[in-house]
Amino acid sequence: MKKFRLLSSLALLSGVALTMTACGGKSDNANVSTKAFKSAVPKKEVKKGGTLRRALTTNTPFTGVFSNELADTQDDSDVMSPANESLFDFDDSYGYNDEGPATIKMDVKKKTVTVKIKKGVKWSDGKQVCAKDYEYAYEIIANKDTQTSRYTESLQALKGLSEYHDGKAKTISGIEMPDGEKGLTVVLHYKEMKPGMRQSGNGFIWESAVPYHYLKDVPFKKLKESDKIRKNPIFFGPYKFSKIVRGQSATFVRNPYYWRGKPNFDKVVIQVLNPNNSSQALKSHKFDIIGVRNSQWKEVKNTKGVNFVGNVGLGYSYVGFKVGKWSAKKGKNIMNPKAKMNNKALRQAIAYGMNIAPVYKRYTNGLTFQIPTLIPKQFGAFYNGSVKPYTQDFKKANKLLDDAGYKKKGKWRVQPNGKPLVIHFAAMSGSAIQEPIIQNYLKQWHKLGLNVKLAGGRLMEMNSFYDKVMHDDPSVDMFMAAWGLSSEPSPNDLYNEKAPYNFTRFVTKKNSELLKAIDSTKAFNKKYRIAKFHEWQKYMADELYVLPVANNWSITAVNSKISGYDASPSASCKFWMNCGFIK
Repeated sequence: MKKFRLLSSLALLSGVALTMTACGGKSDNANVSTKAFKSAVPKKEVKKGGTLRRALTTNTPFTGVFSNELADTQDDSDVMSPANESLFDFDDSYGYNDEGPATIKMDVKKKTVTVKIKKGVKWSDGKQVCAKDYEYAYEIIANKDTQTSRYTESLQALKGLSEYHDGKAKTISGIEMPDGEKGLTVVLHYKEMKPGMRQSGNGFIWESAVPYHYLKDVPFKKLKESDKIRKNPIFFGPYKFSKIVRGQSATFVRNPYYWRGKPNFDKVVIQVLNPNNSSQALKSHKFDIIGVRNSQWKEVKNTKGVNFVGNVGLGYSYVGFKVGKWSAKKGKNIMNPKAKMNNKALRQAIAYGMNIAPVYKRYTNGLTFQIPTLIPKQFGAFYNGSVKPYTQDFKKANKLLDDAGYKKKGKWRVQPNGKPLVIHFAAMSGSAIQEPIIQNYLKQWHKLGLNVKLAGGRLMEMNSFYDKVMHDDPSVDMFMAAWGLSSEPSPNDLYNEKAPYNFTRFVTKKNSELLKAIDSTKAFNKKYRIAKFHEWQKYMADELYVLPVANNWSITAVNSKISGYDASPSASCKFWMNCGFIK
């Protein structure tokens, strides 16, 4: 399944993140020595017992949607992580292995994927995870009444999923349970096989199960707001929820039925921490695990009693330009050729007006850095290193605007039709550096004669921001958001015509062709797939419906009395099992 998550401004502009599934990387333009950052704390023998306290650094309450099928935000994923476990384990290259709760086997000729759940994998109420639990996850995603953004074009490669979604079938024909609903085997039948299917995080195979016996009586329409999701969710991971203070904290105790054995901590507490208090909380050792704000690295780097773990996550911040709307009825994005921001020269001029690299060097000690494309460098050969980032160039920007007919009338430029041009820009609130960064960009755009104003007159808290962006609020013309990415590099479920997450709503024939090629059967030839990835990045950089902005080093302070904290991809599968206090 695609593990895309909506990130707050803190997660990528300040480097504060909890996610344990990011892989390592190296920044070329950080002015802090990042060679000192390790991806794991020293390995030592651990003991059973103790309470782990972990900070969720955010200036907004978490929404509390504790379901992989319904949640959108990284904060919710981070909060439920001690209880939430994927069906499949993977190696450091995100390739599936047989060490997880279920095994997975593909047959390219037969166009099938066989999932076998291991006996003894149990929900925290003691019930065995079964075939129906896996099948029901697909029902939740595909049923229109849940209105989840997880229903993507990629998942529709499964036979019968779109027919179920459209109400033409009562069951999903492509899901076979050969030993019955209570059996442990599921066979998925696909219309065609895809090259990314061998890696965890692909968009074609869902990687979670849901407790059918627990949720079956809740109508799909009421599922997202139900107490069984919000207040008393159950999972099959190492811990289980014991207390939730809505939007503020969650407490976990051991799952007595956990299939891998007895986890180390007696209790885990995850608590929201205001970013303005994070530095002091770190230095006073209020938490055992806490994210470091990059802007305050120099202030906290000499703190004793902690180990600093650092890595570059799979994600980025970006500026999106609204050029259409999402049609729930048609299940696709509808681009408006007359939209205010549907002018390439205007979009490119806005990009050339931004001083991205100098801003992050100043405010984050170089730990947040500009990126040139929408495919992170960590994806190796799929990354197109020949694409150059947009750097500030007022001469180019002014020429683009002049040639496109955006003439100045007094202080501000007007549209080519002579009407006033006012651009409403939405951005999230966050740490203390977010306001000056955004105000800086507004100032640069004003120098070009572009009347760019904050939508709503101020920065928005994360939940309000994404509500407006996701629902195409007419008060937003462009916005700065951030993605936590999947471990399979295909950008299909973020930018295709049927992607709810394609928040700019752009749809072009060329983009559709390139995205289709990236995930085609022809792309089983890796050289062909790499070539199409490179072509897509170049195309997106030129059309610029989405402007890549920045990625960052994510630094975490870990109590020196803890062992087992490891940020490598494979370690994330057993993180909550292996982490514990030193003897």
